[in-house]
Amino acid sequence: MKGDRVEIVIDAGGTPRTYEVIATKAGRRVEVTTGRGVVEVSEVTRNGTPVRTARFMQSRVLALVEHPIDANEPA
Repeated sequence: MKGDRVEIVIDAGGTPRTYEVIATKAGRRVEVTTGRGVVEVSEVTRNGTPVRTARFMQSRVLALVEHPIDANEPA
């Protein structure tokens, strides 16, 4: 849903960096997948087509926080 977001905190050699992937339009959602040492966060359309994707090495990820939009809140 529009407004869903995932916050990723990465160890960048001593200082943590924060990235966000946000569902920017109505009908889009944010999906997180992991596999083979890679964390992939994608903004996806209703039919499953990725719009944008961020990939991170799993060993560098310090935190991954999902912020779903409340269904009662206006986006």
